[in-house]
Amino acid sequence: MKKKLTRIFEKAFQDLGFDPAYGEVIVSDRPDLGQFQCNGALACAKAAKKNPREIAQKIVAAVAPALLPASDGSLSLAGPGFINITLTDEFIAREVAAVSKDARYGIEKNSKPEKTVIDFGGPNVAKAMHVGHLRSSIIGDSLQRIFRFYGNTVVGDNHLGDWGSPMGMLILEVQAKNPSLPYFDAAFSGQYPAESPVTLADLEEMYPRAAARFKTDEKFKADVLRVTDELQKGRKGYKALWQHFVNVTVADLKRDYATMGITFDTWLGESFFEDKMPAMVESLKKGGFTEISQGALIIPLSESKSVANSDSEEEATPTEETAEGQAPGMPPLILVKSGGGFLYHTSDLATIQYRVDQEKADLILYVVDKRQSMHFKQVFTAASKTGLAKAAQLEHLGFGTMNGTDGKPFKTRSGGVLKLRDLIQMLNDEARSKLNELGVSKEYPVDEVQEIARLVGMATLKFADLKNNRVSDYVFDLKKFAQFEGFTGPYLLYAAVRIKSILRKAREAGLNPGAIVPAQVPTERNLMLEIVKLPDAFSRSITGREPHHLAQFGYDLSQSFNTFYKDCHILRETDSAKQASWLGLCQLVHDEIVFCLTMLGITVPERM
Repeated sequence: MKKKLTRIFEKAFQDLGFDPAYGEVIVSDRPDLGQFQCNGALACAKAAKKNPREIAQKIVAAVAPALLPASDGSLSLAGPGFINITLTDEFIAREVAAVSKDARYGIEKNSKPEKTVIDFGGPNVAKAMHVGHLRSSIIGDSLQRIFRFYGNTVVGDNHLGDWGSPMGMLILEVQAKNPSLPYFDAAFSGQYPAESPVTLADLEEMYPRAAARFKTDEKFKADVLRVTDELQKGRKGYKALWQHFVNVTVADLKRDYATMGITFDTWLGESFFEDKMPAMVESLKKGGFTEISQGALIIPLSESKSVANSDSEEEATPTEETAEGQAPGMPPLILVKSGGGFLYHTSDLATIQYRVDQEKADLILYVVDKRQSMHFKQVFTAASKTGLAKAAQLEHLGFGTMNGTDGKPFKTRSGGVLKLRDLIQMLNDEARSKLNELGVSKEYPVDEVQEIARLVGMATLKFADLKNNRVSDYVFDLKKFAQFEGFTGPYLLYAAVRIKSILRKAREAGLNPGAIVPAQVPTERNLMLEIVKLPDAFSRSITGREPHHLAQFGYDLSQSFNTFYKDCHILRETDSAKQASWLGLCQLVHDEIVFCLTMLGITVPERM
């Protein structure tokens, strides 16, 4: 509806010789004066050096009644040039009826669909999922759902950290524990064992010890670098052992992701791009994009055109690592270390090249902690400067941290990192406790109660994250977010299930949703006006890459319905046309809430 009104006012401004952009219509911040408003006359007057009220009067004259007849709405002026818009109940009912017949709820498809790669998740080999992986996974999954519905071809990639010196550390740890294994015999020519000699639990125990030793023991560090180099050059025993590390980790990760209802199209870890980096580096050298600085091969960046970062306004600061002869500014990107090794920069550039050339990506989104902002600024600038990105758009979608109620990063009581499955168990326990309070446990079979508790727990977790602006830190308060009231996931689940129950009882009584008729009470009108805001919330989620707009819309719609439900006794209504219309509103509200929750990765149970 807002878009339709905007088009009307854009035409009016254009017909009068002004920029049509002044015609933007917004939801009114003074509902007592109108449901919508257009404030473009003020900005237009400033640019044209004219009286804003006179321009507003001309716009009103151009809009009514030619573009907005009295049967659809009325206009009024306020202040120096604010145009207030009040739509008729007949117009609103027609718009809601049109939405009710549209499988997309009025949401327009992308007129120019793009191939979109979303890089999210990104856990590391040898580590079970913990709360530090949650935000990337939850936000990334929601965005891939939103972009698919928008009409883009989406590839969700879990860019696994499965390469580099950590793998060398683990190989040496396994060797120290069991040196007789065939993986360490360079002369071995038989079949390596199909079963992994280590579990993920073993790897989790080994890695911190090895990482600490790597920092203090120079001999161990040298051995790690040697083993890592041999692994990367393809030594068979090391490669076979490394594959076990990957397999046991990925199997565990897939179980955790399945529990969360999150899927990926590809799992192209860092190792996948190892053999692609040398050719890329040679190409960049031949293209004249590199130079030697203190023995390292670098790409100077400070003189190149900056690439916009979608989140951070942070300016690059001078650094002592800036290459000789470069102006202070963005540090150069180190492509090859002085010792000959590659870095994350190199791997990420090779990844971009692959995604652009092989996957034909138009848009690549990186859902990664906002603290990695400078890394992505460097990589994106280098990809643009060297032509590796071609015409593809690269964006770092940074996010804040999930903190505990003490305001610090979420941890266990002992101070350790909280594993995902332990958090999920806490969520399920809290959900079961809340369901017990509602009496659900007494009404339904045990297995159904467990499934409802699981869905409520997931809704608690995901909604608590996605209701926030992506770049903001937030405090995860389990007790607060598991409530069935307030701005929570369980509240929206309960609203959807409640409407589902109303519709089920109506069907049992032989009643069905019917044609939407004009509102007769204020709460009914308010609900209709809320319903038609979904396309705008979806549009903002796409343009800002921010799912919280859909979370907010779902909550506002649920609140509006609950107020309407208190005033309008649907199943007891005696006017059949009015009752059928109300049931039609129930069905539409239910479907829109479920749609929003689906876009957030949340599943609604049949009953609660």
